[in-house]
Amino acid sequence: MTTGVSARLVARTRRVDAPHDVRDALAQLGTDGFAWIDGDRAIITSGTAVRVPAALASEALRAIDTPDTDTDTDSGAASSPTGTGPIACGALTFDNTRDAPLAIPARVLRIDGDRATLTEIEGARASAPPPWSHVPRRFVVEALQDLAAWDSAVAAALARIDDGALSKVVLAREVLVEADTALSPVDVLARLHTTQAGCFVFAASRDTQQWFVGASPELLVRRCGDLVESRPMAGTVARGATEAADALAIETLDTSPKQRAEHQLVVDAVIDALTHHCDAVVADAPEAVRLTALTHLATRIRGVVRDGSSALDIALALHPTPAVGGTPATAARDAITELEAFDRGCYAAPVGWVDAHGDGEFAVALRCAELDGPRARLLAGAGIVAGSDPDDEWAETQTKLEPMLRALVRP
Repeated sequence: MTTGVSARLVARTRRVDAPHDVRDALAQLGTDGFAWIDGDRAIITSGTAVRVPAALASEALRAIDTPDTDTDTDSGAASSPTGTGPIACGALTFDNTRDAPLAIPARVLRIDGDRATLTEIEGARASAPPPWSHVPRRFVVEALQDLAAWDSAVAAALARIDDGALSKVVLAREVLVEADTALSPVDVLARLHTTQAGCFVFAASRDTQQWFVGASPELLVRRCGDLVESRPMAGTVARGATEAADALAIETLDTSPKQRAEHQLVVDAVIDALTHHCDAVVADAPEAVRLTALTHLATRIRGVVRDGSSALDIALALHPTPAVGGTPATAARDAITELEAFDRGCYAAPVGWVDAHGDGEFAVALRCAELDGPRARLLAGAGIVAGSDPDDEWAETQTKLEPMLRALVRP
């Protein structure tokens, strides 16, 4: 595995039969692979041709030769049009001062409904599927921060908000799960796909045992041709147990000044960042998006890229939004460092893929876990603004932890 492109790479793309279902597709995932599932669209990779710093990913992709191949047997189209060909993929880190590497996979299976293509880089080997362990039967779940520690951190954040140093800061907490045998990333991905409709389900390998997996509802950026889209989320309530309770929860979300103000902070920041790269930036009205356990306020924001920025370039410019960091950004980052006292790793960072055309998709890595053999580290956060109640924010993190806990802990 290298950290730069030392020799000219050649990638060829061809049509293949689409897998029958998600389990069939995930059978193509390598031990050093990447998975991205959005409804009936998916990207599953295996093997690593080269690993490059994120800042060099676009240059490395453009340097790959993509001779004509049979990607469209009906029209005879050339290889590697938008939507096919080699990609750079992976999860970055929340700390955007680090230059996290991305992988250019040896083998990329791309699925779009009943259509599938396979891109392979000549001379680069695919890797074997992750080992399938015995199904765990015993679990230990441990919250690393207790309620008293959480209350103290929230109180310190609110003091900074009262002093005018902050408008918002997102505080996260950790939960550890330990099983009696190694946790299977394929099994976790399949469960998340089944239970977390409306989310981007993802996995990025670190080595044969270490994986970063999750199911995020939040689109950081999508670029397709010149069109750019983001859908930030901020403002959250738990789903109601009945239709009537659910409707009341949504009404509370829609009419809450606190929730609306928190959401608008994020929308304004995303619009500001996009205007540095895009023309005709417009935002729809906020809408309530209902997921399995939570309802979020979300706003769809669109623009037309004017400076050739790739999806990765724009993701790096947007991160971290106030939805996962806070505002002002520097003061929020300082508060997170001081009040959380642990490394977020890839939590709340961009995760996704980009191709040689600059097209791609990145989500905010939420509802996620770091898997390391039989152990998993889960993180979840809540936005602290003026008027936040520590107990309510703790309950919000509990609800955000539930999707991953359900995918992991199945006695």
